[in-house]
Amino acid sequence: MQVAARRANFFAVIEVLSIVAFLAMTTATWVALNNGGDRRELLPSNLTASLLVGTLVPAMAILVLLGRRMALRRAADTGGTSSMHVRLVFIFSLISAVPTLLVVVFASWLFQSGVEFWFSDSSRGLLENANKLARGYYEQTLRDVGYESVAMAQDSRDALTAYPVASREFQAFLGDQVLRRNLSVAALIQIDGKGNQRTPIVVNPDGEAENNRIGQDVLARLDKGEPYVVNAKDNRIVAATPIERSSGVYLLVIRSSDLLSLSQGERAENIVQAYEVLTSRARVLQLRFNVALFVASLALVGLAVWFALRFADRQVAPLYELVDAARRVGAGNYSLRIEGRTGADEIGLLNRAFNRMTGQIEKQTQALLGANRQLHERRLFIEAVLESVTSGIISLDGEGRILLMNSTAQKLLTDRSGEVPEGMAIAELAPAIAALLEKGSADGIVQYNRGGDLLTLAVKTSRDATGFVITFEDITRQLLDQRTAAWSDVARRIAHEIKNPLTPIQLATERLSRRYRKQITDNPELFEDLTRTIIRQVGDLRKMVDEFSSFARLPKPVFRAEDPVALTRQALFLQEVARPDIDFSFSSQRHIGMIDCDRHQFGQAMTNVLKNAVEATEAKAKDGGEDYRGAIKVEVADDERSILVRITDNGIGLPQDRERIIEPYVTTREKGTGLGLAIVNKIIEEHGGEMTFTPAQGGGTTVTMRFAHDPLAHEHGRKAEAVH
Repeated sequence: MQVAARRANFFAVIEVLSIVAFLAMTTATWVALNNGGDRRELLPSNLTASLLVGTLVPAMAILVLLGRRMALRRAADTGGTSSMHVRLVFIFSLISAVPTLLVVVFASWLFQSGVEFWFSDSSRGLLENANKLARGYYEQTLRDVGYESVAMAQDSRDALTAYPVASREFQAFLGDQVLRRNLSVAALIQIDGKGNQRTPIVVNPDGEAENNRIGQDVLARLDKGEPYVVNAKDNRIVAATPIERSSGVYLLVIRSSDLLSLSQGERAENIVQAYEVLTSRARVLQLRFNVALFVASLALVGLAVWFALRFADRQVAPLYELVDAARRVGAGNYSLRIEGRTGADEIGLLNRAFNRMTGQIEKQTQALLGANRQLHERRLFIEAVLESVTSGIISLDGEGRILLMNSTAQKLLTDRSGEVPEGMAIAELAPAIAALLEKGSADGIVQYNRGGDLLTLAVKTSRDATGFVITFEDITRQLLDQRTAAWSDVARRIAHEIKNPLTPIQLATERLSRRYRKQITDNPELFEDLTRTIIRQVGDLRKMVDEFSSFARLPKPVFRAEDPVALTRQALFLQEVARPDIDFSFSSQRHIGMIDCDRHQFGQAMTNVLKNAVEATEAKAKDGGEDYRGAIKVEVADDERSILVRITDNGIGLPQDRERIIEPYVTTREKGTGLGLAIVNKIIEEHGGEMTFTPAQGGGTTVTMRFAHDPLAHEHGRKAEAVH
């Protein structure tokens, strides 16, 4: 399920669903609050709780998923995995979201229940009844004071008929009235025609300072015929009533009362008014409370997600550091130590264990490096010894696979540039040596074909506990030198034995021709032909003897600085003049410098090779048809150490035993002596080079002659290497 969720991007689907659900619930809440009903009425508790929870759940999910994305990004920034970040954020989010959601549901239900109770019809009726009771008591108190003032005015009117205003009797009467009627102050006020008020008598048992004046609004009401006017001011009730309207005599009475008894009506009225205002704002308060719950819940969850991220960073950062340190240790930095938390907690314990491990690894690595250094030095010493040996050395395992080869063996058994892979069977590389091992011979002479060159190897084998050790030397040059020396000795002897009688034979034949040419009358032409034949054959024998002498006693070259391009062009020019039926071509690199060579021997080598190329094209022309035309191409190049001269023809090509064509007296022509290429090879060797033969593309032969820039330096280096 986890793999399927990861492939289907399950969390992205949840994010989209959460956003869609949040928008849908927000729209539903807006519609429910603006449904066209009486906005002073409360929403039902079930509807309010459902809207709050339905909107809060996807909002919390969005916060949690946002925290997950932040955890993934922080993990990516630190280069680690995000599993622990996501898990910690998820756990803290659940710990905060689930209880918060339960508290929100309970608080919403509790608030809705309380609001419904306080704003119910029974609560409103109870408050209105209390208000009516307080208002009735308040109004009854005001009427009582008014009635008392009217009765007291009637009694005062009767008393004035019996006593004067300023008499003690009337004053005693008025004081008695104040006490019996539970009044605080009683005053007679007389108003003249100008509206001035005079107070002839005042009864004030409590001695409080009072403003014994009747307001103009009160007088206006009394003049209109009202029997009395009562007002409540602060903590007293003031009533005014006329005693004699025509005379402008009025009675002003005051009853003091406590604040509670006088303000109950007003307070009740204020409470009712405040209750009405609160009732009209009940839905707004309900919405504010739910919004406050919503915001506080999201704030708690957001704070929990933020704390989870910080906590995850603190807990995971040491692990990331440890992972990075492990990678660096894996890359070879064994001296690395973690400098982070090393306390008594698990992270500190892990860091200390890691530091101990890296310390041990560093110590062991240093020991291994020391041992490897010693092994490397011994190995370099052994390799130096093996490389200094001129013999080829091969180490084989018990199954005949190659374990080690020195450079000499590489050069002898490969094409000088190839490398023999370790583990290759010796039978694949050198079957002749493998056959010698199968026979169990300790030594032997084998033939090895290296890129068309046949080498003669003197092989010795020895067996050890792990396999075989093979040593061999290339004795091809040694055998060739021995053969050349033997043929040189033979040539010298033959030249000596044949050359002595050639001159007398030629002189005698010439004498016979001159003396008896006129005396012979019977078939003189035959006599002339025979004598010319003898002289011609003697000349051929003399030429052959000269070649034998040249091969046996080739003079030492005299090296001078010469232009190889010019010498090659001279030899080619002679052939072009002599053979116009053949297409000759010449090319050379630019800036080819001078070389040290013997001018005569260099030209002799070029001439002999060109003559062989001409003869190869002649032989091909006999069987090539009428469309065939000989072509010889000469190229001169410089490879920084030597001069290369390549002569390519389209003749008959190389013979089957091409490796022997440079040996003396080996030829493919009927009248050849087999000494031409042998002399050329000897000249090239004297010039510090070599000569190779390869098939030309499209038929024919390519002869490559290599001449050293400085033959003397090359010869000294070769001798020093041989001695070493």
